Amino acid sequence: MTGVMPRRAPKAEVFSLAEARLARRLTTYRDRLDRVIRSNRRAIGKLYATGSLFTKMGARAGRDLLTAHEHLLRVVTLLDRMGDEGDVPAPRSAKEVDAIFTELDTLLDRTGELSAQTSELLGELKPES
Repeated sequence: MTGVMPRRAPKAEVFSLAEARLARRLTTYRDRLDRVIRSNRRAIGKLYATGSLFTKMGARAGRDLLTAHEHLLRVVTLLDRMGDEGDVPAPRSAKEVDAIFTELDTLLDRTGELSAQTSELLGELKPES
């Protein structure tokens, strides 16, 4: 032998497509969550700035926004759980993962409905003189 070592093939990394899809899905949900949170903050700010928060309709809109915020906190908890960032380990079975994403969709849809109702109320509300 000439003292030349045979070349070793570089180690190939194996990517799990399921994990990549889950990561992309989580990113999509986090982006959607950020948009909804910003929208709710603007609505609350508008209620407060116009003084409408202290009217009957404004108080109702504020309660709706508070309920929406509670839904969003649950969404954050579920996203943390799915991303292995929470206290509870992420589910591994496809059935459990689908159940969590179904709950996420339901919560975000409810939040959207509450935000739409609030937007309608904000359109109707005018600061009292």
